Amino acid sequence: MSTILVIAPHPDDETLGCGGTLLRHISEGDNVHWLIVTSMDSSIFTSEQMSFREKEIKQVNEMYGFTSVTQLGYPASCLDQVPTNDIVQKLSDAIKKINPHTIYTVFRNDAHSDHQVVFDSLMSATKSFRNPEIKKIMSFETLSETDFSNPLKNGFRPNIFINIEDFLQRKLEILSVFDSEMGDFPFPRSPEAIKSLAAIRGVQASSKAAEAFILIKEIK
Repeated sequence: MSTILVIAPHPDDETLGCGGTLLRHISEGDNVHWLIVTSMDSSIFTSEQMSFREKEIKQVNEMYGFTSVTQLGYPASCLDQVPTNDIVQKLSDAIKKINPHTIYTVFRNDAHSDHQVVFDSLMSATKSFRNPEIKKIMSFETLSETDFSNPLKNGFRPNIFINIEDFLQRKLEILSVFDSEMGDFPFPRSPEAIKSLAAIRGVQASSKAAEAFILIKEIK
């Protein structure tokens, strides 16, 4: 049994990027923890919208069966305005409490600035001499962010593929909870696009459906 932590800048990033893999971990008896870095800002969203989002998070948590859910509560789309050391400290505190063996998070060169800040902060928070219990860190791809990254920067070139044939349908069911974040094809966050990406990654891994990752660090 391993302890797994997925760090998502926003609710739905974890499912878009590695929902099938998380479901596979849970089916194999691993403890999987969900950390959400941002939340809706009351200066922008109504109390009804914020309440609905909390219901979505609760329902998604129940559908996965996560061991824990941690919300840091930073305002979405504003992480680049938050002192980096503050985010690093909050991540460090959560990581020490959860004590994960493996961490999944977003790709550094995603189009969304929140994703970039989360990745950089995580690298600072997971230096091996501070958290020797962490043995593996992997980045996942997020439809609508990774595929729209700056073409002048390094693109997403995965080197790890995980078979999710048995978990793709459940991943889609969980994503349907985030109804306001989904759309009709050819919108990136549509069931057709998600199944298509899983099929492409599956072809690369000789399976019917897979999720792809970049291995950032592994210690054995």
